[in-house]
Amino acid sequence: MSTPRHLRLTLVRSLAKKTARQRSCARGLGLRRRGHSVVVDATPENLGMIRKIESLLAVEEESHAAQ
Repeated sequence: MSTPRHLRLTLVRSLAKKTARQRSCARGLGLRRRGHSVVVDATPENLGMIRKIESLLAVEEESHAAQ
């Protein structure tokens, strides 16, 4: 089995004045405030949420996630 890809997400724009759908996608990904970063697996569910708020994020691929 191959190891899952990991993505580092950073919220670069504020959630103020954004739709409830965009705010819930950010919360679902674990992002709390501007400048906050998280590492998530590249699952279809997460990729869909990333696509919904891609204008608010900086996305980087992680070579090896910290364990």
